[in-house]
Amino acid sequence: MGSTIFHNKHTRSGPGEITTRIIATLFVAAMLLLNQPKAQAGTLEEALIATYLSNPSLSASRAGLRATDEAVSQAVSNWRPTVKFTASSGVAINRSSQRSGGAKSQTRQPTSLGLNLTQPLFRGGRTVAQTSEAVNTVKAARARLTGLEQDLLLAAATAYLDVYRDEAVLNLNKNNEAVLTRQLEATQDRFQVGEITRTDVHQAEARLANSTADRIQSEATLATAQAIYLKVTGNQPSSNLTLPALPAGKPVNREVAIEEASQNNPNVIAAQFDARAGADLIKAVSGELRPEIAFTASAKRNYNSAGISTRIDNFEALITLSVPLYQSGAVYSRLRQSKQQAADLRLRVDLAQRNAAEQASRAWETLLSARARVTSFKTAIVSATIAFEGVEREAAVGSRTVLDVLDAEQELLDARVSLIRAQRDEAVTMYELLSAMGKLTALYLQLPVELYDPNIHYLLVRDKVSGDLQEQ
Repeated sequence: MGSTIFHNKHTRSGPGEITTRIIATLFVAAMLLLNQPKAQAGTLEEALIATYLSNPSLSASRAGLRATDEAVSQAVSNWRPTVKFTASSGVAINRSSQRSGGAKSQTRQPTSLGLNLTQPLFRGGRTVAQTSEAVNTVKAARARLTGLEQDLLLAAATAYLDVYRDEAVLNLNKNNEAVLTRQLEATQDRFQVGEITRTDVHQAEARLANSTADRIQSEATLATAQAIYLKVTGNQPSSNLTLPALPAGKPVNREVAIEEASQNNPNVIAAQFDARAGADLIKAVSGELRPEIAFTASAKRNYNSAGISTRIDNFEALITLSVPLYQSGAVYSRLRQSKQQAADLRLRVDLAQRNAAEQASRAWETLLSARARVTSFKTAIVSATIAFEGVEREAAVGSRTVLDVLDAEQELLDARVSLIRAQRDEAVTMYELLSAMGKLTALYLQLPVELYDPNIHYLLVRDKVSGDLQEQ
């Protein structure tokens, strides 16, 4: 009794402490609710919209493209003059001796002000080549941004369809577990009255245990798919997702798919502009071997430079010619290097076209296969349903065993699961085919979003001569 009283004395909480605990619990719960990602409505279009608007990889690539735009502005600046203001001031002490032996000392404060202007007139063709190289580099970067957009939209569509598939499979497994539970109960009842043997009971128990294991595995698979969906879209998927309609844009045949992929795939387009930029680089390096012509003008005013209280004004206007005679072989080395780089980039165009054609061909064949499988599994479900119902009726009159009923039920379940997976594969493959053909973009899919226009920033900075821009 003494120990009980001691325990109660030290564990019992007063009203104030209880209130404090309740408030703290409510606060923690509220914070958890606030930190939960917002659930996205259960449509594929909304998943694609969320990815397009909020995926950090896409936002980072857009910022990278805006940085690439500045290379054009830097190249264009070589057409413009440079103006420089100089100023200097200090102290000068001059001492001299004369034949008479006397010494004289003079202390002055020389000051100068200068203005220099340099206008390039001819740079060996480098300005034209460098501008063209920068423009082609920007276009290649835009194509890569489109490719990333396609990859992320494909990832979002795949994540959505994976969640749909895994959720539907989980529901089938739950339903199957419930059916097998009822069958086990019926089997045990029939065993009690002597209609069947203990073997039939153990078979039903084993099949139920396997169904429970499948259900647990399905729950884990669904949780993984939901985590991937959250990573791609930034939102939690809602429950009971529906199978979306297949997107439009399916080509009439395999050859058309391959042709469009070879021409419109973003990787192909990026490789083509990279090759053009490589050719421009050769011209830019070659320009370093040619003469340069520039106009220079300067105005300078010197105070106290020749003597105390003096002023000297200098004005110059010159046209200078600079001819490179020997540059230690460095320019020729970079020229050879740029030619090899250009050859590499030209070969990569062919490689990108082959990869795009292979991707389109593979997606086309997989799509045809998935559609055929969907048709077959629909037929299988109809047949398996009729067979299962027939086996159940035959088992009721004793012409079929419990194992026959369990096998028929398993065949029906397998057909339903296979149909869901085939439908998912058909939809994902259709999106993969659009991606290979360069059509898996927000513009082509007509997503109701404000499309990102890279040309706005490009035109804003291309000819900008000074100042800064606000963060985009």
